[in-house]
Amino acid sequence: MAPIPGSGLAKGLAVTLRTMTKKTVTEQYPDTQPDLPPRTRGVIGLFEENCTVCMLCARECPDWCIYIDSHKETVPAAAPGGRERSRNVLDRFAIDFSLCMYCGICIEVCPFDALFWSPEFEYAETDIHELTHERDKLREWMWTVPAPPALDPAAEEPKEIAAARKTAEKLAATQAAEAAQAAQAAEAARAGKSVEPAQAAAVTEATHPEPTQVPSAEPTGPAQPNPAEATHPKPAVDPAEPPEGQS
Repeated sequence: MAPIPGSGLAKGLAVTLRTMTKKTVTEQYPDTQPDLPPRTRGVIGLFEENCTVCMLCARECPDWCIYIDSHKETVPAAAPGGRERSRNVLDRFAIDFSLCMYCGICIEVCPFDALFWSPEFEYAETDIHELTHERDKLREWMWTVPAPPALDPAAEEPKEIAAARKTAEKLAATQAAEAAQAAQAAEAARAGKSVEPAQAAAVTEATHPEPTQVPSAEPTGPAQPNPAEATHPKPAVDPAEPPEGQS
């Protein structure tokens, strides 16, 4: 079906009329701060303790607006006979917001969660050179980062959290059992109770029964005399005489 001529113009005028009849709302800024969404890309905050100077954010930045300087320090061995290690120490972390295009690649590629989005946006300057902010200013913006949204209650629990929770539950159960055994032993020691020998033997017999002995076919005691031999003894044989049938 062909469109009716002028239908597009009529729809546009309808939108204009609906907008004209709505009440006008004016944001009283700067007296009233705007209510920004939690994921607003205002400025980048730095959590310096998590930064390992891996330089990944600076390499992945398409505008090359991140400047990082560092030096290496030798860490002594933790144990005698161990090997010394070296670590990177952050000296400078600066972002030139006159070049930044707020793509968020640096935040996404950071493997140690050292960079975060902050909804702070009031950092305009009269000089373009003053838009390069050092790590002290970036750290101040870190405290304006909103808390992460709550997890969906119907979502599946992450495997890492589930494994950690199970390990913690097993450890807590083991510690509780050990504490209960220690409390029982201490209570028995205070009461002066002791296990009777008969009770101990009964417990040992119940827990470790003796193996059943199978009767042997061979006699274990002395041979019993045959009644027939007792009434009719065999004649004594002289060893000097040969047996019958032999000469």
